[in-house]
Amino acid sequence: MTNPLILKLEQRDQLSEEEKRTLENAISRVRVVEADEDIVREGDRPSESSLLLDGFAARYKIVSNGRRQISALHVAGDFLDLHSFLLKTMDHGVLALTTCRIAAVPHATLEKITDEYPHLTRMLWLNTLIDGAIHREWLTAMGRLSATAHMAHLICELYLRLKAIGRAEGYTVQLPITQAELGDTLGLSTVHVNRVLQELRKEGLIRFQGDALTILDWERLKKVGEFTSTYLSLQNEDR
Repeated sequence: MTNPLILKLEQRDQLSEEEKRTLENAISRVRVVEADEDIVREGDRPSESSLLLDGFAARYKIVSNGRRQISALHVAGDFLDLHSFLLKTMDHGVLALTTCRIAAVPHATLEKITDEYPHLTRMLWLNTLIDGAIHREWLTAMGRLSATAHMAHLICELYLRLKAIGRAEGYTVQLPITQAELGDTLGLSTVHVNRVLQELRKEGLIRFQGDALTILDWERLKKVGEFTSTYLSLQNEDR
């Protein structure tokens, strides 16, 4: 299977064959992490960064009352902690939401890439900037959108991110995320999450069959979620 990071980066700009080999060879080992296990813990000082090859993961923090806030959802092709290459100490944890295959990329290898491959370095930097853009959209949605609009926005975002790595069939994606996990992401109770999903179903915007989520009306869902894909759709820019 093609490294999903390569698929993701090639949505932004062309990679040379040497750059692709460099990314493939950067992986020192692959491990499997089961659902609900930590991939990286808050306070860790990793000597390698984790690349998600398969599955779904989440960045999170626990507040003083024991409640969890998910601050990012990750799909295949995402670096889970690329920033630890420079920031060193993790200020949050990363959790496997499903069984995940994780590739380890040593920081020493990343340092070599930054020294020898300036274009590839810029592409990885762009990757982190897009993560930041997604985070800003989340903050805006949480602060200013209704719960229904926030959910619609999140579904649109996840669909495009999964489509970019070849994990969509038409408007259908596999989304094995529980309503409790969606609640921790959106800052809602599980009951409220269920109510919002029912509303989107009744409006004829989405359909769930098991883990399969189908978007029935893409244009209307985008409108409900006030979703613009500018931050996800940079194509073939001069990098």
